[in-house]
Amino acid sequence: MKNTMFRSGYTIRDQYAAHFLTFTVCGFIDLLTRKVYKDILIDSFKYCQEHKGLVLNAFVIMTNHVHLIARAAMKEYTLSDIVRDFKKHTHHTMMPVIQSEMESRRLWMLHQFKYYGDRNSKNEDYQIWTNNNHPEECFSKEFTDIKINYIHQNPVRAGIVELPEHYIYSSAANYVGKKGIIDIEVLD
Repeated sequence: MKNTMFRSGYTIRDQYAAHFLTFTVCGFIDLLTRKVYKDILIDSFKYCQEHKGLVLNAFVIMTNHVHLIARAAMKEYTLSDIVRDFKKHTHHTMMPVIQSEMESRRLWMLHQFKYYGDRNSKNEDYQIWTNNNHPEECFSKEFTDIKINYIHQNPVRAGIVELPEHYIYSSAANYVGKKGIIDIEVLD
């Protein structure tokens, strides 16, 4: 049984169950250090919530990855559909910004994203996100609570803030009864 699980890897088996997911920038490039990129992600989360039935339970946007707990609520869109569309849209929205922003890392980042894009036959040119989302189904309250704590402690462990709820690009504020940057469905 263990070998079968290893071979099958991480997949979303129940498309409507809550999952812990990780979206990673190729090469762990610190793309998400600027507000403009984080705001693109927030806007995309909002769009998916309003139009695709994304239920967002927890999230954090770090410099080179995003963690979230989410599920699909509409039969028209599976969780895999939403993740695919989210990553595709954010890629196509961020690439023109990367290409036009005047920052010292611009040419290097474009070179790196081209490098990763050239190695993926599904891409025409550049690739920002890795293909794997490392989905883990939230099968119990204990597992889910551990993942929520892990998500919210990311900026604390990184030395960005002292308290999780002080990090703007996270759902930690929502979990202490404050208004976060985006509405989420808090899990009890």
